[in-house]
Amino acid sequence: MKNPIALLMAASLVALASPGHASVSAEEAKALGTTLTDFGAIKAGNKEGTIPEYTGGLTKGPANFKPGSGYWADPFAGDKPLYRIDGKNMAQYADKLSESQKYLLKTYADYYIDVLPTHRSVVYPESVLKATVRNATTCSGGKDYFSVDVACRGGIPFPIPKNAYEVMWNLTLKYSGATDITFDHGVSLLVDANGSPTVVSDQFTRTERPYYQMDQKDRDPNMILRTYSVAKAPARISGQMTMLTDYLDMDAKPRRAFNYSPGQRRVKLAPEFAYDTPVSQLGGVTLFDELFLFSGKMDRFDFKLVGRKEMLIPYNSYKFYNDCKGAEHFVGTHLNPTCERWELHRVWVVESTLKAGQRHAYAKRTYYIDEDGTGAGMFDAFDKNGELYRGMFQTHIQLYDHTTPYSGKTITYDFSKRMMLLIGEGAIQVSPKNLPETDLSAEAVVGRETVR
Repeated sequence: MKNPIALLMAASLVALASPGHASVSAEEAKALGTTLTDFGAIKAGNKEGTIPEYTGGLTKGPANFKPGSGYWADPFAGDKPLYRIDGKNMAQYADKLSESQKYLLKTYADYYIDVLPTHRSVVYPESVLKATVRNATTCSGGKDYFSVDVACRGGIPFPIPKNAYEVMWNLTLKYSGATDITFDHGVSLLVDANGSPTVVSDQFTRTERPYYQMDQKDRDPNMILRTYSVAKAPARISGQMTMLTDYLDMDAKPRRAFNYSPGQRRVKLAPEFAYDTPVSQLGGVTLFDELFLFSGKMDRFDFKLVGRKEMLIPYNSYKFYNDCKGAEHFVGTHLNPTCERWELHRVWVVESTLKAGQRHAYAKRTYYIDEDGTGAGMFDAFDKNGELYRGMFQTHIQLYDHTTPYSGKTITYDFSKRMMLLIGEGAIQVSPKNLPETDLSAEAVVGRETVR
C-alpha cells in the first residue's frame, strides 16, 4: 500500500491554474479530523520522524509563566539544537532553506541556523474548528478571489485549499484571537548598513479581527481586520495615528485607511496606505501589503500554488519574543542567531508574479506559510531583474492560556541596502473584551489615544 502521507503531499502539489469558486466535496471534507486535522494540516508526522504527528497542540504553559505579564514563558527552553547550518554545510540542507536564508548564510561568516526539535504547538478554540469544518464544503470566493462570502465568518475559510488564492485568504483571515490584542509600547528597530540600530517607532497598537467576533453585534459583518497605531516616540512623529480597516469584499469595499498628524490636527483618509507604499513610520523598509506577511487585495499579482513542502521556519520563538531586548537582537546587519529558533515544518509554498501592466516594487514573491498556524512563515521578494531584494520572517508563539496562535514579531531584511527592520518588540496584552464600535472611529481613537 502506498504511503498515505506521500499521497497527501503529492496531491498538494497539484496547482489549479485559474482561481475559481471554492469549497470541496463532502467526500473530500471527510479527511478533516481523520488524515487531516480539523484545520486542514496533515495530521501524521513525516516518515523520517523529524516532523511529529499533531496531537492537539500546546494548552499549558511552564511553571514560570506569569499570566497578564505580556510575556509567555518558553515551554521548550530545555530543548537542545539537533544540528547547526552555516555557510560551510548549507548545501546539504538547501532544499529546506529559502533564498533569503541562503543569502544570510553565504554572506555572513558568523551567521548560522540552529535547528531545534519540531513542536506542533498550534491550538484553536472549538468554535473556530467547528466553523472551519463547516467552511470546507460551504465557503466560497468570488470576483477572482477579491472577496470571500460573509457566511465563512468564524472559521478558517479554506481548510483544504485548492489554489494559491485560497491559501492567501487563509493567511489574511488567520485566527489570532477574537478579542483585541494590544501593545502599549510596540517598538520597531531599524538597523542601518553600519549595523547601528535605531528606534524608528514606539507605538500603542491595537489589532482586532471582527471576522472572528461572532457575538459582537455592532460590527460590520464584512469587516475582517482593524488595526491602529499611535506613535509615542521618537518626538518627530509623536501623536501620529494610522488606522487600517479591511473587508471581505475588497472589490466593492476596498481598504479604508486614515491618518492623523498633530501638526495638521485633523483626520484624513489615506487611500495610498496599500500595495507597495512604504510604511514611513517603520523606516520605509516594509510595504503596506506585507504587513502580517501579506495584507490587502490580490489584484496586482498572479498567485500560483506550488504545493506543500518541508521547510525550516521560525517557530515557537519564545526566546525571540521574551528574552532578546533592543540591540541584543542584532549582530552587525543580521539577526543574532542566539535569539532565533528554527524548526522543520510543512508549509504551503505560493509564488506570486507581477501581472503585465501592473506596477509594484517587486516582480515576484515566494511565500512559505505554515500548514498548522497560517500566520507563521516567510517570503523572498525579487526585483525586476530577478535579484533577491528583500526577505521577511514572521515568527510564531502559541498563547497557550488563550488557545491562540500568535504571529506578530517580524524581521525584514532589505538586501539591496543591507538594512533590516524588526517589528513587534514589547509586551503583548490580550484584552478580555472588545471596545464598542462607538469607540473605534478614527476620530474617537485620536481623541482617546493621542493623550495617553
